[in-house]
Amino acid sequence: MRLDKFFSNTATLSRSECAKACRAGLVSVDGTVIKDPSFQVDPEKNAIAYKGERINYKKYIYIMLNKPEGYVCSNDEPGGSIVFELIDQKLLKLGLFVCGRLDKDTTGLVIITNDGTSAHNALSPKRHVSKEYEFALADPISEADLDTLRGGATLADGTETLPCEIKMTGEKEGIIILHEGKYHQIKRMFASVGNKIVRLARTKFGGISLDPSLPQGKWRYLTEQEGTVFAENNKKTY
Repeated sequence: MRLDKFFSNTATLSRSECAKACRAGLVSVDGTVIKDPSFQVDPEKNAIAYKGERINYKKYIYIMLNKPEGYVCSNDEPGGSIVFELIDQKLLKLGLFVCGRLDKDTTGLVIITNDGTSAHNALSPKRHVSKEYEFALADPISEADLDTLRGGATLADGTETLPCEIKMTGEKEGIIILHEGKYHQIKRMFASVGNKIVRLARTKFGGISLDPSLPQGKWRYLTEQEGTVFAENNKKTY
């Protein structure tokens, strides 16, 4: 891999910025200053540094974002706010996208990545990857209605949902775990038994739990272990 491509692929420098940095003597490979941006490197073997700081190469990037209300999980929303405004803008060069979108008024865990295979697997209806949400209802709900939803609900348009898990934590609050991801599914499920979702937050997706110390609107990279869990768990078929 060319040195300038390495820096571009790590969102550290553009190719033109890399050329300038090389000319200025700011780039080194295995401790040797490199002036040629076309110099060939092996990211797995060479120690590549910019201004004395080693730059680590990762083929795939996995980001955890605690999505606030009012943001759309899209790369483009004319006149609106998008989740990509909340992360480092340099990373947008890496072809990132949201894996498992949330509604504009739903908060919580969003995974942003450039790993198309893991994202496809996480979203594949055949794999039934679990998603966990905390919810609040407009009205108390009966045990009979909960049993209906747990066993698989029939939505207003006739769509049948898979069985799910629901645990109430209060009179109108609870946790729901789905193994599918239909459009506005949780809202439509509770509407099918005459209730209404007033607050919804995703807390777990694809084996990854939302970091409780991560404030809304903030992001961090998945740890190496979390990235492995996300990639590996989403290969499984349940």
